[in-house]
Amino acid sequence: MAEYIGYLASVFIVGGFLLKDLRTIRFINLFGCICFVVYGIFLKDFRDVSQWLLPVIIPNAILAFVQIYHLTAKKS
Repeated sequence: MAEYIGYLASVFIVGGFLLKDLRTIRFINLFGCICFVVYGIFLKDFRDVSQWLLPVIIPNAILAFVQIYHLTAKKS
């Protein structure tokens, strides 16, 4: 099941490159980042933190927060 989440995340990330509207790109990328975080946690034994794919989880979690920031920031 985790592999399918990884594929879904890849589709969201690649799909974001096909769009032109920046807000839509950020939403699509946000969903992709969230999927990659879930993928990194559930690929192996999610109950054992040492099995988590931290090189996948950490940058995608940071990118998700960046996307949320830009989506919610007020334009001046």
